[in-house]
Amino acid sequence: MSKNGSHCIVTDESDLPNSDPQKDGLVPSGDHSTGDVTEGEAPRWFSAGVASVGAASFFSDSGHEITTSLLPTFFTSVLHGSAAGLGVVEGVSDALMGVAKLISGPAANSTQRRRRFAVRGYLGTAVATGAIGLVTGVWELGVLRSIAWVSRGVRSPSRDALLAQLAPTAAYGRAYGLERAGDNLGAVVGPLLAAFLVVRIGIRPALWCAAIPSALAAVAIVVAAREARQLPPGARRSLRFDISGLRNGGLARPFVPITFFEFGNMASALLILRATQLLHSEGRTLVAATSLAIVIYAAHNVFAAGVSLAGGHWIDRSGPRVVFAAGALLYVLSYVGFAIGTGSWFFILTCFILAGSAIGLSETCESALVARALPDALRGTGFGVLGGIQATGDIVSSVIVGILYVVMSPTVAFIYAAGWMTLSLVSSSWLIVTHGVGEGKGIAA
Repeated sequence: MSKNGSHCIVTDESDLPNSDPQKDGLVPSGDHSTGDVTEGEAPRWFSAGVASVGAASFFSDSGHEITTSLLPTFFTSVLHGSAAGLGVVEGVSDALMGVAKLISGPAANSTQRRRRFAVRGYLGTAVATGAIGLVTGVWELGVLRSIAWVSRGVRSPSRDALLAQLAPTAAYGRAYGLERAGDNLGAVVGPLLAAFLVVRIGIRPALWCAAIPSALAAVAIVVAAREARQLPPGARRSLRFDISGLRNGGLARPFVPITFFEFGNMASALLILRATQLLHSEGRTLVAATSLAIVIYAAHNVFAAGVSLAGGHWIDRSGPRVVFAAGALLYVLSYVGFAIGTGSWFFILTCFILAGSAIGLSETCESALVARALPDALRGTGFGVLGGIQATGDIVSSVIVGILYVVMSPTVAFIYAAGWMTLSLVSSSWLIVTHGVGEGKGIAA
């Protein structure tokens, strides 16, 4: 444990027995929690505001997963675009989302701005996602997809900072676990809705329907913003990108294992591709292998949702460090399994369950870590930097793994990814946050 200034902060609550969050300074200056709290009683974490943020993530992910599921067929068969063109659209959109997260982070430091950015971001996603079903050309789709993904990037730091404002500090793990669970459940419901709608009403009307859950997400985040408005307002803050504040907040070292993790966190499409090829190699038809791989991937998302909730409780008891390490270890085991490769559906299901559990633990940890380590005035910037790291890692990992997959072999590709996860596991001891921000002893990671 290192020191920075006159305060030394450990973020493992297990190191602070019988501590009181307010008395020991575990709630940074400017933080508030919802719910009526009497003396000696812990604040309620599952409030209307926290639930609304979780609902927003569920509905939003359901909506854009409908579009994502139908986009390959719509792009190539209806708009007569190429697979390479689809890859460019998706790659540019992902890159723009990462840039938007990074740039919009400082705006979320302000309690007033974060509410506006969150609401407008969800509204922008809803409008752009629903309008994709109206396009007649590839370039129009590319523009709308980029707008939708930029809107997702803009809203992300504000939503996460808003959730930290709504939830008690001692329950950040549970609050972010609920938000991640909603997102992962949306990844299950969205593709199922897409499959049902495209058979019943056709591909264009199905794409229009994606606007419905996206609009419900916007309504949910408006409810959360109204709940936050009832809390004491914070001071108006500048839009300056305060990197030194993050460094003083103790996040420089924790971001190292997180970066390693994201460089090994490949796109789920590559997992589905590997599963499909392995299942096909055992004598199944390509259609049967593809269908089974998609069903198994749905199980991945179900486990990710459940583990996010359970992992949130674990984080609140033990701190993010051990939970993050567990997530990295599960990814190592999953990737090694995919590298070995076997056509057994049960073996492939096990690998997907390990990966789903890993992402459920790690994503919850990353968000809870930033929320607990920084005061309210810096959280937006912290979440923006975290989003930038995640987006950069996703792009770099998927591109390199994809190249290794084709040029060398799937085994080499998955061993490469497992190597990054191993580095993340080994360096997880750096998830100890020490800083001199605030007046209390701070928070532990």
